[in-house]
Amino acid sequence: MTTNKQLESKSFLPLVARVQSKKALAVFSVCMALLTALIVNPGTVTPAYAAAPVAPEPANPIASVSELSAIPVPTLAARAWVSVDVVTGQIIAMSNPDQKVEPASLTKIMTAYLVFNALKEKRLTLEQDVPVSQLAWKTGGSRMFIEPRKPVTIDELLKGLIIQSGNDAAVALAEATSGSVATFADAMNKEARRLGMMNSNFTNPDGLPDPSHVTTVRDLSILARALIVDHPDYFKYYSMKEFVYNKIKQTNRNRLLWTDPTVDGMKTGFTNAAGYCLVATALRGDRRVLTVLVGAETRTARTEESLKLLNWSFQNFDTVKLFGKSQPVVEARVWKGDTESTKLGSLAPIVVTVPKGKVSDIKPMATRPDPLLAPLEEGQKVGHLTLMLDGKVLRAQPLEVLTAVPRAGFFGRMVDAVKLWFY
Repeated sequence: MTTNKQLESKSFLPLVARVQSKKALAVFSVCMALLTALIVNPGTVTPAYAAAPVAPEPANPIASVSELSAIPVPTLAARAWVSVDVVTGQIIAMSNPDQKVEPASLTKIMTAYLVFNALKEKRLTLEQDVPVSQLAWKTGGSRMFIEPRKPVTIDELLKGLIIQSGNDAAVALAEATSGSVATFADAMNKEARRLGMMNSNFTNPDGLPDPSHVTTVRDLSILARALIVDHPDYFKYYSMKEFVYNKIKQTNRNRLLWTDPTVDGMKTGFTNAAGYCLVATALRGDRRVLTVLVGAETRTARTEESLKLLNWSFQNFDTVKLFGKSQPVVEARVWKGDTESTKLGSLAPIVVTVPKGKVSDIKPMATRPDPLLAPLEEGQKVGHLTLMLDGKVLRAQPLEVLTAVPRAGFFGRMVDAVKLWFY
């Protein structure tokens, strides 16, 4: 009769003897331990990581940075307004941001944005001649005075649109870009949805009154910031103070261009229903602030109140870089990879707008899936980075892999697979 010890000697010991690699021997030993546990008490050994939850989405960031500041927001003589840091995209302060209003000539920011898109995509050129239609020529309101049978270039039309706020230029550009005003209006609404302007509807490229032609100051801030960020090469039009066309000189209606040298845009608007409106932006050092104000009672009021909001936004808030490009925020354990850890952060600098004096109080919090399994690609989103201030969410953004981690070889994966059963 063969004893248990004899069986071990004849079956298992020769097998162990054939295992030359220490790594293989370790894998073999762990596997045997696991196999023994399963045989002795099947069903009790389960992979703990199987139920590991994916990191939840962080809570929504605060509505505006001013909510974390002891400085009261300014009282402005306007129906609705918003102030935005262009670099971070964070709202600094706001009042009635989602109240629907007529955009008036602020509509022309969307018109210019679509024309800039067409120029970037080479569907148009600045030197291209545009025939002037009867529709464009007869468009009422403010004009740059284009004429039929007298071709005008895209460059001239853009100056007429932005500096002179020409409604005739808006129609001519819409026809040059999309073939017709109706098709262009469809493109305006499609672009609005893409940008996240969920409370806007456009029916024309010029801003002349229409009951269904509406927007909000929040949506206008999204649009204006997109134009600044997406088309820096064309933003120069907004700082031009005057333009002569057809022997007629007209000046930019944005009086802040003369009042404050740091102001370099953007657009005025007026209708009886909308009141006096202004989208203004200024660059001071590395910071750019954008304000949108609608419903002022006079031209002077829209200028003074916009400057008051710009100054307040610059004086009471800072824009700071918390982490540089590809600077690690956290190091994470990686399983089944050719390395056991990787650094997580953001491939782009992490910049945040914060009330003055509060930078040192910001607390970064990283949430990610656990365990983190290879392979991992550079830039892969594996969680969330939440920036907390005074117990509130200041900002949240994806947490990215900074260094790729290829999958380990067979034995490496086997070792980690077994370890994960007990993790």
